[in-house]
Amino acid sequence: MSEMIKIAVDAMGGDNSPKKIIDGIIHNHQYDKNNFYKIFGDKKKIQSLINSKINNNNFEIVNTLNKVNSEDSPLEAAKKGKDTSMWLAVESVKNKSCDIVISAGNTGALLVISKLNLKMIENIDKPALSALWPNKNGMSVVLDLGANIECSPKNLFDFSLMGAALYRSLYSNIPNVALLNIGSEELKGNETIKETFKLLNNKKTQDFNFSGYIEGNELMNGNVNVIVSDGFTGNVALKTAEGTANFITSELKKALNGNLIGKISSLLNISNLKKFKKRLDPRRYNGAIFIGLDSPVVKSHGGTDFIGFSNSLDVCSRIIKGNLIEKIKNNI
Repeated sequence: MSEMIKIAVDAMGGDNSPKKIIDGIIHNHQYDKNNFYKIFGDKKKIQSLINSKINNNNFEIVNTLNKVNSEDSPLEAAKKGKDTSMWLAVESVKNKSCDIVISAGNTGALLVISKLNLKMIENIDKPALSALWPNKNGMSVVLDLGANIECSPKNLFDFSLMGAALYRSLYSNIPNVALLNIGSEELKGNETIKETFKLLNNKKTQDFNFSGYIEGNELMNGNVNVIVSDGFTGNVALKTAEGTANFITSELKKALNGNLIGKISSLLNISNLKKFKKRLDPRRYNGAIFIGLDSPVVKSHGGTDFIGFSNSLDVCSRIIKGNLIEKIKNNI
């Protein structure tokens, strides 16, 4: 067996925690025995949930009753002290007892606590929140999704380098990178976008191909693997895509269950409908990554279930196996 990947888990963040978190760990352990889970939170609750469902050699519980709440501001979360489950989980990556940290808790708090504990990669000014989106041909990396409302051309250029490194660490292919813009022509967009275009057009790295601009209606066509924007635009695009996917699935369900013909049609097409539903299932794409810090930090959606959390643990494993931080440093 190769050396275990050590994942620091904030067990107290997100809805229905710690049960959801522990169920996700148990599910993840069923198909990946090479992960070690260092679990931070209420030991009594966690122990009763985990029982003997995981080999004792694959987990450790670090007891703390203090936690960051979903309604806490980032400042309030930081002031709660260094004994919250989130702080201790991040700190374990800082002191190298774990390889990567994951939390389903408060996003702003996780970013602030991570920045207080972890250094930035040299020459990177801001971390970005990145995530995976489905497209016609597979998956795309999209960033920034809300960590930075305002960005300079240097920030967007750095996001391109880091996003390309993330894609290569997960999929091992040379990606096509594009800037999210209101048009595909070089003259379109604000000055920040135009200046970033020039920087990327003149890049010297061979680690990705620059494909220019991409418009919102082309995000899922699969021609681009890394899509770059400021945090405001990226977050709006993300929420729009999520809302559209939910609308399509709910309306399709209504149509197929509304009358006898619809029900017969759904029975005849049950295999294709299952594939369609699985393709749009947001749990498959759970696990956003703060990149730019010198250690990897993963944010699971607070409202996901244990399947979604298990998938984000798989993202953690792939990030470490893919040597993300070294790839970013080499790109920079």
